[in-house]
Amino acid sequence: MTALHKRARARRERAAEQEYLLRLYVAGQTPKSVEAFTNLKEICESHLKGRYRIEVIDLLENPALARGDQILALPAVVRQLPPPVKKIIGNFSDAERVLVGLDLRPLKRSRAE
Repeated sequence: MTALHKRARARRERAAEQEYLLRLYVAGQTPKSVEAFTNLKEICESHLKGRYRIEVIDLLENPALARGDQILALPAVVRQLPPPVKKIIGNFSDAERVLVGLDLRPLKRSRAE
């Protein structure tokens, strides 16, 4: 196994152990907000089971919290951890878009391994 393969394997192992912190920004308990939460939770259960936490931020209660993550549209989700910060907007019904947008996919295995 080459040094390159060892580094790739180590990266995959670290990615598999990482905890994800996602902040879901909503405006009250509207059907759109509930749908966004349901879709996001379903994706997390399928791809990050036991390695994620979703914080729901209701901007009707705390509008100042939107400033920190520069939220301009709702619902929005921000991946806080692991870095780098990633952000997407929508109802999260397209799992592929969420996985790519938040970079939640595990690293692919190389062909050499």
